[in-house]
Amino acid sequence: MTPRLSIAALGLLCFALPAHADGDVQKLITPADKKRLDNYGETRKAALVIYGWFKCKVTDDGSGWRLEKISGSQRTKGRFFDDGEKRAIYLGSFYVNDDPAKPYGSGPQTDQVGYAFRNSAKEWRIEFPAPYYESKLDIIEFKR
Repeated sequence: MTPRLSIAALGLLCFALPAHADGDVQKLITPADKKRLDNYGETRKAALVIYGWFKCKVTDDGSGWRLEKISGSQRTKGRFFDDGEKRAIYLGSFYVNDDPAKPYGSGPQTDQVGYAFRNSAKEWRIEFPAPYYESKLDIIEFKR
């Protein structure tokens, strides 16, 4: 390789490596950004709106797994469908309190769809993208 190509290759390699700050972050960070980091815990808690644990029932009716959240004011009832080895698809119905759940396919106000992921032998979660109400992503976690 010619010296010019070696220098060019070395220059490209430098741009590909991660940048490291060569000063104390406390000297560089703006007061507004320091305040945002100081308030990280409060901001995260407010953004996630985390609830306590609720009761649910998971059953196998012979044609697959079914879920019913049976406590709390916001509930769901539906079925899981295989979607490969790493996840399942959940099709369910949103309902409130003790109102009867409408069948899936009744309309956008009650229909729910999400991916179910197994975290461990005793833990799993469903992630609902773009739910009809309130948020951009709802996550329900389950523990046995």
